Amino acid sequence: MSGFVSSGGVEVRNPILRGFHPDPSIVRVGADYYIANSTFEWFPGIRLHHSTDLARWQPAGYALTDPDALDLRGVPDSGGIWAPSLSYHDGRFWLVYAVVCTREGPFKDLDVFLVTAPSVEGPWTTPLHLGSGGFDPSIFHDEDGRHWLVNMTWDHRPDRPSFAGIVLQEIDPAHGLVGGRRLIHTHDELIEGPNLYRRDGWYYLMLAEGGTGWNHGISVVRSRDIAGPYQADPDGPLLTTRDRPDLPFQKAGHGELVQTETGEWYLVHLASRPLVVDGERRCMLGRETCLQQLEWNAEGWPRLAHGDHWPRETVTVPSPAGPPLSRPSRDEFDTDRLSDEWSSLRQPVSERWLSLTERPGWLRLRGRHSLHSRFAQSLIAQRLTDDRTVVTTAVQISPEHPGQQAGLVCWYDTGTHFFLGVTTGDDGPFVVLAVSDLGTYTEHDTGIRPALAAVTHLRATIDRDRLRFAVSHDGTDWVDIGLEFDASVLSDDYGTSLRFTGAFVGLAAHDPVTGTLPADFAYFDHREFDHREPPG
Repeated sequence: MSGFVSSGGVEVRNPILRGFHPDPSIVRVGADYYIANSTFEWFPGIRLHHSTDLARWQPAGYALTDPDALDLRGVPDSGGIWAPSLSYHDGRFWLVYAVVCTREGPFKDLDVFLVTAPSVEGPWTTPLHLGSGGFDPSIFHDEDGRHWLVNMTWDHRPDRPSFAGIVLQEIDPAHGLVGGRRLIHTHDELIEGPNLYRRDGWYYLMLAEGGTGWNHGISVVRSRDIAGPYQADPDGPLLTTRDRPDLPFQKAGHGELVQTETGEWYLVHLASRPLVVDGERRCMLGRETCLQQLEWNAEGWPRLAHGDHWPRETVTVPSPAGPPLSRPSRDEFDTDRLSDEWSSLRQPVSERWLSLTERPGWLRLRGRHSLHSRFAQSLIAQRLTDDRTVVTTAVQISPEHPGQQAGLVCWYDTGTHFFLGVTTGDDGPFVVLAVSDLGTYTEHDTGIRPALAAVTHLRATIDRDRLRFAVSHDGTDWVDIGLEFDASVLSDDYGTSLRFTGAFVGLAAHDPVTGTLPADFAYFDHREFDHREPPG
């Protein structure tokens, strides 16, 4: 992410958080800004970032790191943590979120929780259950000291709209929900992601509308009373791209407002950068976090500062930006803990299946469930942040039975992913390329036969919608396996089911026999390349 000086401030390029960083929630505390993002089935839960200038964002860990506080075993793909909302009141951070356990069918089985902490680094309190009434919760702290939970509500009945409106209920931070909940706003359009603000005697309710796809947007309604009735902005959506399919950013919506110390207003929101593949738009990088400047017009309605409702690729921030921050491209596994760039699926990393100390300078994974499991995968991965990326690793494993395997993954979910790794068959070890395409599983024998316990280097190259794999015995001389795949299947838009995450790249091990076979990885190199450069 780069920043450069222009008249009146510093120009920052969107997205400010690249790759899978959906549903951004922002808060300012003094001179510090914090953003929280959804993490869905990935663990730890709720990724956090920190900035002092709105331009450079540094990872600030995760809010939910205790498995006792976040049990995601068995949650469906694109289930888990949806749309957290971060606020600050009376010396503490408040973080409210929903854990979605059932996505399909008439019901949405979910639970809403609240945690608080004196610092964004924690310690966060034991989650306080706030019912199961609907996802996309947020907390509004009113001027009179009362606290309100606001969220969408779900109606399972076949003859009713599923997105049944926005409800409000008071919270006691020590005991949970108090009083009854009130339906405060409905709309013919699908509305969710509610956030309340108070300004000049008005309560403003900002809403995500139109679903999270190409029709997505943000609308604003307001009322003199917190319980409504709410009147819609007469000029329509605050932000959307539904009428501009030509723009580089699409699906713009779901956001929150923040005011700087010097009075400027900004909006963080999600958006996606699609590829066009065979006439279809596919967003391989998932939903990313963007920033837009905001103004208030003479009638008291918020407006994007550039004068229309379309997101811009650059935004001016008032504070001078320092040197751009960058993600390390190579992990040598030479420390005793994983960096914040790594995530695991549904369960935390534990010494039972991952170690950085048993073989110093190597990462050891012990194979467990297959890549199709939703319970005990030995898989760690990093967000894909650019659609021109080369990923390389080296693995050492001694498989004795078919299915025992370890290697490199290019991942969307349990039904759609690629695996390149070392396994064994009737004739001994070989390098396999396994493909899962919306649940259909195929294997390709690459013809490469490494010696037992040899170190084998593996590489995946993503060049827009093209995905190729290569293998090397020394990390210098590479053999292309001769097959090319469509990388864009690793996207929210592939298939007919709703999918909400984004592509990952990482490491995995599988052992269907003993559940303990070790596989050692020497390094993980994850770097982007310019379109003018050879892809490696």
